[in-house]
Amino acid sequence: MANGKQWTRRSMIGCSASTAVAWPMLSGTGAIAAAVGGADGTNSGPQFRAVARGKRAAIATVHPLATEAGLKILADGGNAADAAVAAALMLSVVDGHNSGLGGGCFILARAADGHMVAIDGRETAPAAAHAEMFIRNGKADANLSQTGALAIGVPGAVAAYHRLSTELGTGRWAAAAQMAAEVAADGFALPESYAARLKGERSDLQKFPASREIFLRENGSPRLAGETLVQSDLAKILEELKQSGPDAFYRGRFAELTDAWMKQQGGILTADDLASYRVRFREPLETKFQGHQIIGFPPPSSGGVHVAQILSLIDRFDLQQLMQQEPAAFYHVVGEAMRLAFADRAAFLGDPGFADVPRGLIDADYLAQRSSLIQLGKRIPLVREGAPPGIGIDLFGRRPRHTTHLTAADDDGNWIAMTSTINTTFGSKVVVPGTGVVLNNQMDDFAIAPGVPNAFGLVGNAANAPAPGKRPLSSMSPTIVLKDGVPVLTCGAAGGPRIISATAQILIRCLALGESVDQAIAAPRIHHQWVPDSLVVERELQPLIVAQLESMGHDIQRTSAIATAQAIGWNAESGFVATAEPRLPGAAAAMENE
Repeated sequence: MANGKQWTRRSMIGCSASTAVAWPMLSGTGAIAAAVGGADGTNSGPQFRAVARGKRAAIATVHPLATEAGLKILADGGNAADAAVAAALMLSVVDGHNSGLGGGCFILARAADGHMVAIDGRETAPAAAHAEMFIRNGKADANLSQTGALAIGVPGAVAAYHRLSTELGTGRWAAAAQMAAEVAADGFALPESYAARLKGERSDLQKFPASREIFLRENGSPRLAGETLVQSDLAKILEELKQSGPDAFYRGRFAELTDAWMKQQGGILTADDLASYRVRFREPLETKFQGHQIIGFPPPSSGGVHVAQILSLIDRFDLQQLMQQEPAAFYHVVGEAMRLAFADRAAFLGDPGFADVPRGLIDADYLAQRSSLIQLGKRIPLVREGAPPGIGIDLFGRRPRHTTHLTAADDDGNWIAMTSTINTTFGSKVVVPGTGVVLNNQMDDFAIAPGVPNAFGLVGNAANAPAPGKRPLSSMSPTIVLKDGVPVLTCGAAGGPRIISATAQILIRCLALGESVDQAIAAPRIHHQWVPDSLVVERELQPLIVAQLESMGHDIQRTSAIATAQAIGWNAESGFVATAEPRLPGAAAAMENE
């Protein structure tokens, strides 16, 4: 940034531009349009919405520094895959309570030549894991699966990020890791949202010395918004990744320190588990909705299957007419489809390498039969899982074979949808001394006992029980939409099971209601996950609509926000429209051709 040129970032409140601030222009960028919040370019300012337009490339993430890292790579000649990797590594520094090196991810990508890639970087259970590892005195102990050494799965994010860089990128791994390392070493100003998470998790972070040293003050109080968070150990790990790639993580100092700490703490994750980790390439899941091809992520993501189910279950309704004439009926139909989909999720979904996950879950005849259960104006009294065709025969994976979402696209035709996670806020709350890496608590995404809810209230059965090397079921739903083979939209979200409902609603609004991506993301959302049997609605939903839903038999629960989403849309006339979540701080940016 030494050239001293200036460009403008605009804070987007609602859908209109307000205060503009001058920022140093990235060298060689050409024209850039960006939308961020906070007068200093961090998230320390007020909450904001972000929408950016351009024809060269676009990116949307939850943090301005991550979006800027992606922009820097694009400006230096990288493509959308390079930008996504740079953003993901930066998020491990500035958004470490949601995702990072100690977690996992699903990456759905469309390459410039048109082929689709699904990279499974989901965490795996250690080799010593077993179905009863969280049972104490005959009962499941969720504390063990959510906090501390036993909660940690083998991280997959580093391997997946690097694989995306080598498979679809242009050799920008070292530059991406260097940017993240510099911010970790120099520090960044804590935004309000991060400080609030520290306050909420303070008691658990105190339990682990390295976590306490990084995230809390000497007196044990949480660091406050505006304070500079320096992560020196994390900077060293990122420098090692710059020099040696994933080997530095899976076979180097990080693995040695983690192995030793686990032995001291009674954990089961070992250096051998780390050295044995491999990403998997999955067959992308393709379905159709409103004349578009919907490309989703297959199991162990439940997102791809159940987004597809929800869309298919409602496709027989005239959704646009319902929204115009009887909006409560629109929300009712969508909510009922969610109930049906999540009932199937609890019964059938798991890692296809270990569980029989029927392809019949997306069979057209099966979904037509399930859709017939949905009645206008009346809630289905009792929802159970269905009986999809091909149970035990036609299965996923038997052919050749708290969370953050980011997305990037370029005019060469590279599109990336990446959802990364360490599971709940600050994951297991563990930082192994000397590493600076917040480790996941992904073991809680297994069904620790049949019917026992996890941290998100989701239940499961033996299909999702812990087992050595198994990948826990996930709600992550990275999605890419094609029209006649051309990519026109990508979206995804963060927020546990609400990822599925938020992603589906963005697709419904864009493809069935004709809304722009920024309108679709800003619109009020609902969520139903079968258990508990309540329809969750955002408080922005009109009271009259809520009352009408209650009259149809829905038990209504209100919340301030359902999920955190990012999306990019495209059309031939205006190019890309990148949109960051308006409910929380986020940042979108787009580039014009020079």
